[in-house]
Amino acid sequence: MNPSKIETWVNTRRDIHAHPELRYEENRTAKIVADRLTELGYSVETGIGQTGVVGFLTGTQGKGKTVGLRADMDALPIQERNQFPHASQYAGKMHACGHDGHVAMLLGAAQEISENRDFKGSVALIFQPAEEGGAGAQRMIEDGLFERYPVDAVFAMHNWPGLHEGEFAAHTGPVMASSNEFSVEIHAKGAHAAMPDLGIDPVVIAAQLILAFQTIISRTCKPVDPAVLSVTQIQAGEAINVIPDRATLQGTVRTFSLQTLDLIEHQMRKLSTEMCAAFGASAEMKFERKYPPTVNTPEMAALAQHAIESIPEVTAVHSNLPPTMGAEDFAFMLQHKPGAYLWIGNGEGGHRTHGHGIGPCTLHNPSYDFNDKILPLGVKAWLAITHAFLKSAQD
Repeated sequence: MNPSKIETWVNTRRDIHAHPELRYEENRTAKIVADRLTELGYSVETGIGQTGVVGFLTGTQGKGKTVGLRADMDALPIQERNQFPHASQYAGKMHACGHDGHVAMLLGAAQEISENRDFKGSVALIFQPAEEGGAGAQRMIEDGLFERYPVDAVFAMHNWPGLHEGEFAAHTGPVMASSNEFSVEIHAKGAHAAMPDLGIDPVVIAAQLILAFQTIISRTCKPVDPAVLSVTQIQAGEAINVIPDRATLQGTVRTFSLQTLDLIEHQMRKLSTEMCAAFGASAEMKFERKYPPTVNTPEMAALAQHAIESIPEVTAVHSNLPPTMGAEDFAFMLQHKPGAYLWIGNGEGGHRTHGHGIGPCTLHNPSYDFNDKILPLGVKAWLAITHAFLKSAQD
């Protein structure tokens, strides 16, 4: 690829990195995207899902199928430790997950597609806000994304630290887990700590309930069906010599299937109600389903794998890497459309040559930085997937 183009993509990426914006605040980033897409000849719509942007282009061979390509734009509320020139200029905000690189890769692909329009079909480039906990994908869908742009398939690509430069992953099923949060408030009876017989101790009940919750995973779920239930907070009492009248447990549940999630939630509610009642207390449980599991359509994952394998610089495309218990709101798009969520190797962190913070180059880490060396490869992957899908739609 033209070195001047690559330099432009790198500069764009670093500019976005230096000016991170949190979920639903991506106004500067969205303007960069919209302005660039307009320059390239795309029809552009802004404000979808509050700060989302979509660029749409039809090839010169006329209408056909439409492929959607998605990049997330938001940063994280993290104080960056890096000191290189493009480090965050905003205190407490950082592109610690590589969304700056995702935007730059998709803008690079937008340029290549615009300059080579000899294809049949259309491309919808989806620049999404608020992936980090804000369910921006769902917001865009609710705002009519797929009614306005009825894509036939949709793809996303996320950098993956630890996966070598030149490597990709295209899972044939689950990629990321569902993300869910719960709280259980135990209502008991307070008393003096020296007179426990006069009260009903919510702390003891909470301890029993924490242990009981773990039996859901080990004795109720199928051993071959991965799931995680973690109690991460327990809050109770204000004084050392007082048994409080209530205690609260909070935590998270992760699964790769909605059926398993249904089972876990049901068992948690049952245990909370019945165990507390056995001790003479009561429970109020809240269970909030945040992101569903991200599950690739096997046919679309295979299409992406074969397309990417055709790129000379690619050393491997893995289809059987273990999925992760992390979550991703691209799952909402995959509930509506066939598609695939792909990983592109970000390397081991050796691309950080100076000015980086102490620590690994892992996602959601204050010493993280996107690997600019993979930008051209990401662009080529987008092009390969786009043309492979549009061609397959004609066969």
